[in-house]
Amino acid sequence: MITDPTTPNAAQMRMRSPVQVAALFCGIGFFAIGFAGFVPVLTMNFNSIEMATDSDAMLLGIFQVSVLHNVIYLLLGIAGLGLSRLPGMARWYLRIGGIVNALLWIFGLFVDKDSTANFVPINIADDWLYFVLALTLIGLSFLPGRPEAPYPHGS
Repeated sequence: MITDPTTPNAAQMRMRSPVQVAALFCGIGFFAIGFAGFVPVLTMNFNSIEMATDSDAMLLGIFQVSVLHNVIYLLLGIAGLGLSRLPGMARWYLRIGGIVNALLWIFGLFVDKDSTANFVPINIADDWLYFVLALTLIGLSFLPGRPEAPYPHGS
């Protein structure tokens, strides 16, 4: 039987590239953060969580969250899990996620934290988290898109 060398076999299809692994772990992380925002033990002032503005709920007592905030993280997580299946999509997921986090960081720097314009809502800790996430996601998007070949035995 002759096989086409450009067609990946089942073992190659199961191997994930570094960019796919990064997207998968980011998706899991975002999903966990979104889920944690709905867990009263992890979210202080959970009884004051609101849909968007005026939410006083604080994830781990540090990050201000709302229902909208948590749903966005859950959706980012689901997107990461799904888009990590293909290297090109994983790369775009990380880049777009990084850009969105950079925009949220910039928004947080200029919005009055006590105004209704702060619709996500964002506090200072969130601002710097978005900055770190933006740098991390964009940086991870430059990982290789091909699985690394295993080392031959005996080397």
